[in-house]
Amino acid sequence: MDQAQQLRNIIKNQGVPQRPLARIITVTSGKGGVGKSNVAINLAVQFRKMGKRVIILDADFGLANIEIMFGTIPKHNLSDLIYQGKNIKDIITWGPEGVGFISGGSGISGMYNLGRDYLVYIIVNLAELDAIADIIIIDTGAGVSNAVMEFLVASGEIILVTTPEPTSITDSYSLLKALNQSPRFSRDFTKVKVVSNRVSSDEEGQQLFNKLNAVVARYLKLPLTYMGAIPQDQMLARSVMQQSPVSLQYPNAKSVKAFERIAGELVSPGEATEIKQRGMAAFFSHIITGRKLSNAQVPAPGGPANVPNTTN
Repeated sequence: MDQAQQLRNIIKNQGVPQRPLARIITVTSGKGGVGKSNVAINLAVQFRKMGKRVIILDADFGLANIEIMFGTIPKHNLSDLIYQGKNIKDIITWGPEGVGFISGGSGISGMYNLGRDYLVYIIVNLAELDAIADIIIIDTGAGVSNAVMEFLVASGEIILVTTPEPTSITDSYSLLKALNQSPRFSRDFTKVKVVSNRVSSDEEGQQLFNKLNAVVARYLKLPLTYMGAIPQDQMLARSVMQQSPVSLQYPNAKSVKAFERIAGELVSPGEATEIKQRGMAAFFSHIITGRKLSNAQVPAPGGPANVPNTTN
């Protein structure tokens, strides 16, 4: 039995009620500056317009792209859940259109040094997100760092954002190669989807995907799904300067129409039913698999010592 399964079994024994599992979509890119966070935010807004409850987890350590684009400063982040005894609802900041936002800060990287009792407490709290959100969007950092890879191997659904720049294409391939070589990556479990960003036309977006897909199919044998293209748009650039999602600031912009199409495709019955829902407890349990856990005593159902019980 692996460590993730052990944690899941412990969590079950904590008396956490069974509930529908949130759909987790991880948005990533091979390099920075390709519009990854813009894609995450505007898809979240489009999902909200469709009546979905959405939370974004900003896992781009060291950068505050999501909060800057939302024009809001969170009072708490994941570190406060881990070290200050806050519960999951305390660390959610509610942004425009009712999109929830959690700042990861340095909290996620700090999880790996915690004992099992605190890990269980954190994961039980994160499992509460399944009752709050229908869709949870993870906005990772860019590139092939260990932190990014750990999120990707835990994800059943990845959206890779790329642009026509040659460096973006090569870095996207490098990310997929690193993911494919990870011993913990399961191509049977994970569906990788591609969005072509900042293109001049739908045709250029399709050509960009075809170019990347041909190399990936030949050398990695990894299936990719094309979700569509987002055009270069001055309105989107202007909305970033105004710290507001383009989907709200300029709802008739050409980029917004593209976000609407992609979001609609993602929640279409055929697309949604192909994705195996895991929920946040399983997602984070998978992330810490392979990490050495301490031999701390299994906590009582009330949670670790000196930390309030917030699971009821």
